[in-house]
Amino acid sequence: MALLVYDISFTKHAEREFSKLNRILQQRIINTLERIRIRPEAYVVKLVGDPAFKLRVGDYRLLLDINQSKLIILVIKIGHRKKVYDVKARAHHQ
Repeated sequence: MALLVYDISFTKHAEREFSKLNRILQQRIINTLERIRIRPEAYVVKLVGDPAFKLRVGDYRLLLDINQSKLIILVIKIGHRKKVYDVKARAHHQ
């Protein structure tokens, strides 16, 4: 049985957030995303009342959309755990 490997893509907003992080944190995020490409559902948690999922990378959270039919993990938002869930900020950037 072949393993299904998901592709990873970033929204423009998530790309900007990623580019502002230090190199060590960027590498941790890349390593974590690479690790979840085979079975993302084993690593993510569904957000309550929201179609997105969250992925923990240290003190940072990645908000993701997982399209199982197209095998795509879309990184929607990257932020510190204390700020990433701010509803006003998320609504502004969508």
